[in-house]
Amino acid sequence: MGPHWLPVLGCLCLLVSSALPAAVPTPDTMVVARSENDEASTTPAPPITEATTEEPSAPLKLTDMEVTSHIALRYAHTAVVTTVRNPARKAQEATFRVLLPETAFISGFTMILDGKSYKAYVKEKEEAKKIYNQAVSSGLGAAHIATKARDSNHFTVSVNVEPNTVAVFNLTYEELLVRRNGVYNHAINLHPGALVPKLTVTVHIKEAQKITALRVPEVRTGNEIDATPEDPQNVNALIERGKKDNEATITFKPDLKEQQRLIDIYTEKTKESRTPSYAYSYDQEEDKSDSEGVLGQFVVQYDVDRPKHGEILVNDGYFVHFYAPSDLPPLNKHVVFVLDTSGSMMDRKIVQLREAMQTILSELNPGDYFSIVEFASSVMVHELKEADAEPSAPQNQYFSYTFSDINRPARLVPPSPATPVNIAKAKVIVSRLQAAGGTNIYSALDVAVELINKGIGWSLPTNSSAKATTEPAPTTASPVEEKPTTEVQKAESGNTEETVKLEPIIIFLTDGDPTVGETDPTRIINHLTEKNSGENKATIFSLAFGEDADRKFLRKLSLRNDGFMRHIYEAADAALQLRAFYRQVASPLLADVKFAYPRKQVKADSVTKHRFRRYYLGSETVVAGRIEDGATELTPTVGAFCGTDKLGRKYMEIVPKAPIPVQKENFLPLERLWAYLTVKQLLDERDARDPPADDDKAASPDKKALEIALKYSFVTPLTSLVVVKPNATDAVDAESVHKQNQDVGYSSLLSANYAGYAARPAMVFGAPGAPGIPGPALFALPAAPHSLSTLHDSVVANDETAQVEEEALDYADEAPLGVFRPMSISSTRLPATTTLRVDPLERYHLSAFAWLAPLLRPDDTIHLKTNSTEETLKLSTDDVAPKAASGVDAECANAVGGAGAGACVYLTRCGAARTLSAHDYLSSYCSVDGFAGVCCPKASVDVEKTD
Repeated sequence: MGPHWLPVLGCLCLLVSSALPAAVPTPDTMVVARSENDEASTTPAPPITEATTEEPSAPLKLTDMEVTSHIALRYAHTAVVTTVRNPARKAQEATFRVLLPETAFISGFTMILDGKSYKAYVKEKEEAKKIYNQAVSSGLGAAHIATKARDSNHFTVSVNVEPNTVAVFNLTYEELLVRRNGVYNHAINLHPGALVPKLTVTVHIKEAQKITALRVPEVRTGNEIDATPEDPQNVNALIERGKKDNEATITFKPDLKEQQRLIDIYTEKTKESRTPSYAYSYDQEEDKSDSEGVLGQFVVQYDVDRPKHGEILVNDGYFVHFYAPSDLPPLNKHVVFVLDTSGSMMDRKIVQLREAMQTILSELNPGDYFSIVEFASSVMVHELKEADAEPSAPQNQYFSYTFSDINRPARLVPPSPATPVNIAKAKVIVSRLQAAGGTNIYSALDVAVELINKGIGWSLPTNSSAKATTEPAPTTASPVEEKPTTEVQKAESGNTEETVKLEPIIIFLTDGDPTVGETDPTRIINHLTEKNSGENKATIFSLAFGEDADRKFLRKLSLRNDGFMRHIYEAADAALQLRAFYRQVASPLLADVKFAYPRKQVKADSVTKHRFRRYYLGSETVVAGRIEDGATELTPTVGAFCGTDKLGRKYMEIVPKAPIPVQKENFLPLERLWAYLTVKQLLDERDARDPPADDDKAASPDKKALEIALKYSFVTPLTSLVVVKPNATDAVDAESVHKQNQDVGYSSLLSANYAGYAARPAMVFGAPGAPGIPGPALFALPAAPHSLSTLHDSVVANDETAQVEEEALDYADEAPLGVFRPMSISSTRLPATTTLRVDPLERYHLSAFAWLAPLLRPDDTIHLKTNSTEETLKLSTDDVAPKAASGVDAECANAVGGAGAGACVYLTRCGAARTLSAHDYLSSYCSVDGFAGVCCPKASVDVEKTD
């Protein structure tokens, strides 16, 4: 049976379960999770209620959307705040849709519903798994979610908004910006779902070095390659340079007319890029919800000045080391192009591949060597003399091969130097590529590694019978490290013997799974990893073309072989995507890069990845770690092989120095940058490894990644985001898509639409890939209304059936700013008569300031802890806001939103402060005679923030 029978089964199960007594009240519970397989999911159908016969209500109104990004040292902290009003006389469902870069971690989520604030917190996935299993065993539905946006993650949450009330959603996420082709790209997805009366995007940049390039291209569709300096710029984006050349602020406030123009452009571009369906493929129905109300992707590109030997920053016990040289000749390379020409590449894909290869071949550097390996059912290494022969007849059959083709060994051909004549012949060969046959990935990559191992300088025997071996090659010896001629060799000295060596690179493109020959992904990876080893180990870059390629397999293959996987989207610009990818790796400048830090200066077990196979022009290497107590100076050694003007290479070493300052800088997010980078690299290590044995799990990277993710409130594949909601709100409205084999997470786009599900009170969000639970997931707990003031007493009274730890009121001093130490609840044991209406801000008339919840202490204060200071400020329970004893509001210079001068007032007096984040408050807080104040723009003092 196919996947289509599952929804039917789900409906039948729902009908049967409604006739039987349930351990958990079904109407109050729903679970939504993403599975890593491609099976369809089961979802309970919306109940038919009397409301369906009523006249339509006034639709929800999306009144306000504010996106604010603070970028410091390439580390971006983004907050998305959206306000939705329900003008109708009955509750309606609002959908909060999130779209954020796939490299980002969600770090906070807050909802304000009917004036009540509900703060999310991060928990281990295994805890969520218990809730999930109980919900599933009770016959509840589960749904899949997925994303179609490029390099982004997508999640949807729906809640009921009470009549004549407002719902506010506040999502924060963090990411380290990656340098590509010489610039950092910061992308913000704008998908409000409708025209927004007040839409503001603000990006603050503050770097340690001068900002040398800053541009804002026109709003992208999100389905385009990175913008170039030649692309049109966004005339509606205001760029303001700060007083110092290392700061800048970009503001974008499109009015309704401009929003409609962008929506129309996005819709038209999406239609143009959509791939037509062919006879052999499934029909792709247009999903109107994916493009409705989409403005596009707001992008800021910038670069900074950098010292010749890199930039080292030290602050509050942490360091970060940036290194991105550009004034070096490229290293020569031997690149093997492994190109899939199986039947699934027919028509548009093969045309785009041929088109892209024309440009890629033109961009080979003098001194490079190249090989072209074509594979379908069998493997062929092309010889340039083929260009002089007549082209073969086209093959139009999808399975135009025989079983003898599968076992036919490939004939090896020596690599060709990248001369103009050879490149011209290679272009003729790729222009004749045809699609037919199966997908013999194993043999193709085995041949590619064999070509790398043979190197250059060999020739075909006179009988031209050389052939590739498809048997596993014995493991070669460990690489022999070449040493500099002196103990410390400066990069500019050049005092070392030049060696001639090519950097081996395999660029592997496929659009499907292995179907011919060896088809077990694990066996393929293990064999290639063993064979591709030693001194001449090649970097394997995998390109997953379209939605049918096994991205998980390709990612693991590349991670095991020092490379990375990229998704080439099947669209009109696929050829451009291929070219853009190649340019990122076309010019290796350094090989075998090693960062070494003295043990007396740096805590060895804290240093992030510090050995890199290669550094490519336009990118950047980043290393972070913790400083040893008592260290006064940081003196790392950076060693690598670089190119020479004579097409050779030499070993270089540099020894930069950086003092360790006593004074701490608040704006340097070194600790969180270190935590982010550490978790990312541990997750990569986890994905590259085979599943550990039971006795090895304690030493697996999961444990350390989980510990750091929980400490810094990062939502990862190992953690879940949990938020307790009131009984009047709904759960998740998950989206169904035709493929589910891609990585899925969260985002920063929001929209409003409506349906009508039953009330549910709790949610758990999770990132994909956790052991035992296919997150993202949402879980709900049965509950009934209950007031916050009697929460503690009711929990104690039901102690036999509910477990609530006292840490709900314990915000540890060591917790970093923004980390919420919430109450821990064994939700599976809560009685049906207990609710969890958690709004600790109501007591202080601060319910609209949801971001303040993580800072609360049980003694009516908030505790601020930055890299350099700690301060405790009081909160008032009085109806009248505290004012300075002098009766005059003090002047201040750091007003909310970068507005400049302002007035220091108590929080409730500043309408502009309602949409802050805890992180933003650090740069604008002040004291009103000991009470929690904020530097408020004077125009916002004592002015209610309207919708």
